[in-house]
Formats: sequence, structure tokens, C-alpha cells
Amino acid sequence: MEQYGADDEESVGVLRTVGRVVKTCRERKGLKQAELGMAIGYSEEQVSSVERGRRAPSPTFLEAADGVLEAGGLLSGLKKDVEQARYPKKVRDLAKLEGEAFEICAYDNSVVNGLLQTEEYVRAVFGSRRPAFGEEQVERLVAARLARQSIIDGKGMNPAFNFVHDEAALRRPVGGKVVLRRQLERLLEVGHMRNVEIQVLPISCEDNAGLDGPFHLLRLKEGTTVAHSDIQLVSRLISDRREIQILELRYGIIRAQALTPRESLAYIEKLLGET
Repeated sequence: MEQYGADDEESVGVLRTVGRVVKTCRERKGLKQAELGMAIGYSEEQVSSVERGRRAPSPTFLEAADGVLEAGGLLSGLKKDVEQARYPKKVRDLAKLEGEAFEICAYDNSVVNGLLQTEEYVRAVFGSRRPAFGEEQVERLVAARLARQSIIDGKGMNPAFNFVHDEAALRRPVGGKVVLRRQLERLLEVGHMRNVEIQVLPISCEDNAGLDGPFHLLRLKEGTTVAHSDIQLVSRLISDRREIQILELRYGIIRAQALTPRESLAYIEKLLGET
């Protein structure tokens, strides 16, 4: 179970509500915190932390407590809310916008786009950060990134995707050669989906309109477009129309400079053979 600070008020609010529900069910059953903990395999301190909203209960905790307290699915039904509260706020905000988009475009020049990363690659990316993340923080970030990926191969009406990667991002052996090979194989797999286009901008190309860094464009179903930029310590959502026009123009040029989707898949197969 993870502990959260007060910097993410939305997550804290969810966990406090969940804690109150757990406490109400426990008191209705006439059990003390220590008794509930013993019955479900957790310490009294852990039960107390959950009830105070200081820790996120694991799915196992909620399932076990639901059975012992005879909550009729009330507690186990909170698993999805708790899972979403585990993710950093900026990830939740981005995931919400991605869920409202009919088209998502992304340019990346350092690492493979987060929506396409394998779990091993994700862990290697977060594991390379300095100062180093703690183990709990790494697990939280990995879970959040993998959860966002359901938008690509989930069921229903998925958005259209276009990803442009600088060749350097596909050659960098993040996590080692084995991890990179699996990542390139994942790109080939996703690249054959009907709603996904992957393009490669070769290093040999003299022109690159994306040298200022990576960015995403999200065209929303309501008709507006927003952008997202995540560079160093700054994660920024952009809605200013003038800035959006600049980024849309820039992305169009980047796509034109890159190989076509068909040529790009052949290029990725070539890189895979060299790895």
C-alpha cells in the first residue's frame, strides 16, 4: 500500500472517502482495527492508515475486507477508484484528455513514446532518472503509464494515432539490447493496427523541424486541439490557440520530413535486424 502527501488533493480526497467507507463498514460489524487487520492479514497500523486516508488500500485489502465485513461488494467496488488515485495528477489529466480525443499525434526524439513502451522499457526509462526515484514511486509511475496504453488496443472506438520518432530514439538501447529488441517488436506489432501510423525520421535527414523537443497534439471530439509538452522538470498542457497553430504547423512539417508509415515499418525491421 502506498502513502501520499497533500500535494495531490484529488487523490487525497478519494482515499479519505474510501477510508471513511472502510471505517463505517468495520464499525457496523463491531470490529476494532486490530481485529479487522488480523482477519484480513494486515496490521492495525495499516488499517488505521487506510481509514485515515493516508494510504491507498491494495485490491487484496479491499477484497478481503469486503468479505470479512460482509459489505456486499461495496468495498471491492472501490478498487477502480483507488487504482486511479494511485496515478500522479498530471498523468490522470493527460489520460482524461486522451480519452476525449479522436486523434492523437506525437513527436519523440529521445525515447519511444510512452503509449507504445513495453513494461521492461518503461521500467528502464524511470529507472534511469536522476536523482533516482524510490521503489514505490517507480511502481506508481510504471502502473500509470501502462494503464494509459489501454487507449490504443482497448475495445470500442479508439482514436486515430500518428507517432513520429526520431531514429535516435529507436537506436538508444534503453534497458539494454534485449529490452530494445522487444520494444522494436512492439512497434512493429502496433504499427500494423488499422488506427495507428508510426513514422521514422532518419538521422540522415538534414532537416528536422522537431529539434526543440517532443510534444503531443490531441484533437478533441468537441473540435478543439490541445498540446502537451514534457521536458525536464516541466510538464505543460497548452491550449493557447496561437501556440497550437505553431505546433500543428511544426508537426505537419515533421511528418512530411519523415518516412511514410510503410517505409517506416520496413526501417524498424532493419533496425531490429541490426540490434
